[in-house]
Amino acid sequence: MRPDTPADHTTEAERLLRTAAQYPEDQEPLVLRAAAHLELAGDRSRASTLYDDLLAAPESTVENPHLIKALKASNLWEYGHEAEARAIIEGIRAAGPLDAAPWQVAAETLEAHDELESAHDFFSTALTLLLAPGEDVPYATQSLLTGRHRVRRLMGLDHDAWDELAGALHTAPVPLDELHDPKRVWSLGSSDPVELKAEITRLRAELGTYRTALSRPFPVAVLHWPDQELRELLATYPELTEEYVDRATHLSRLEASLRDLHATGTPNLGIVTGTVPSYEAFAASEAASPSDPGLLPQYATTLAARGRATPWPPSRTAACWCGSGEAYGGCHGGG
Repeated sequence: MRPDTPADHTTEAERLLRTAAQYPEDQEPLVLRAAAHLELAGDRSRASTLYDDLLAAPESTVENPHLIKALKASNLWEYGHEAEARAIIEGIRAAGPLDAAPWQVAAETLEAHDELESAHDFFSTALTLLLAPGEDVPYATQSLLTGRHRVRRLMGLDHDAWDELAGALHTAPVPLDELHDPKRVWSLGSSDPVELKAEITRLRAELGTYRTALSRPFPVAVLHWPDQELRELLATYPELTEEYVDRATHLSRLEASLRDLHATGTPNLGIVTGTVPSYEAFAASEAASPSDPGLLPQYATTLAARGRATPWPPSRTAACWCGSGEAYGGCHGGG
């Protein structure tokens, strides 16, 4: 059951913080989830303290500093620290991070406070930076297109190419233009049964989209073993040789699995990287043998749930996920 009351959210935050202490290598994503629950519990000051604690760590150990800053800004604005929040958001713009999450959080913060022009500028700047012409739109970037479409509808702007793309990627039965119609609020006060029925249909479609996102809070992830880790794994547990064969086979199968999932319409795909000590610890926690191939998907899912997944596919010019140092388009993305 999902937390429902402030006390439930506080309890869940405490559980996540205990888990973060137990798994320090996964501290950042777990603490961010704990901070989100504290915000929902109304304990915004303590949530800010968690964000500050993460940012105070050595720079080399912070994986997503811009996302942490965006979340901190959003939280600060909600309890009266608008000037500090604005300064943080401008800092994110100046830094130009290459992942979608901080841009989205910052843009939606501006939107929530009726700063529509600034929100539109944030969405547009992010898409210009992150979306390469002619490439598939990464799962995380789709939400930027959707958010920009929503803001443009509120501003009364005509559709452009990105709005058309947002509509094409939208899978709910009710078109995106209807969901983002700024006049929808008036239909809630209508006495016309036809208008009310249409609004109920739109709300159901919107709820369905949210439920789909909630049902997959972390990527569908496949497990990648770096070269040295794979050698150690197969030397220690030769029973897994049939599963992986060798490094080249492992890499080709991994890319093929991701492409097959993508072809079937599975969104939010990612890659998690395994290590032998982490895998052995996971097996011990499950009272299972590390030599059991059936344990591998569970291990991958657990790593993804702890925020360890890297979104797939990368852009064709980004470094390939395999660690070769080559661009993805010239490595595993070239098939």
